[in-house]
Amino acid sequence: MHCSAPMVLIAALGFGSMAQAQSTPAASSAPQFITVNNNAILSSRLIGLDVQNASGKEMGKIEDIAFEGGQISGIVLSVGEALGVGQRYVAVDPSSISIRYMEGENKWHAAMNADLNQLKSAPEFRYEGKWTR
Repeated sequence: MHCSAPMVLIAALGFGSMAQAQSTPAASSAPQFITVNNNAILSSRLIGLDVQNASGKEMGKIEDIAFEGGQISGIVLSVGEALGVGQRYVAVDPSSISIRYMEGENKWHAAMNADLNQLKSAPEFRYEGKWTR
């Protein structure tokens, strides 16, 4: 099948825009192996973790972790249950949540300085488009 020059150009432009849409830097030519420090937090231990405020009131659960450019850019919380409104999500800056491992309890804890009114007025995060579940 013969492909015209305009079709090749359109295809090349389409692929070029897909490359720009990537969310992490391009992979290096050779793998770089690391040793993970025992103080690191693994995302598998965070998903589903309850988030409480300083008073011990549940604010929500960690639903997801957002990455941009290879860095954590946000933490998605499921807050509908705490608000009594069904399914609702908000995204917060990672610095808004304190996560620590409690040795004596052998479990992870997450806390944030927030109240229910702040959760109600927070912009809603939606699992739409490329994030549709």
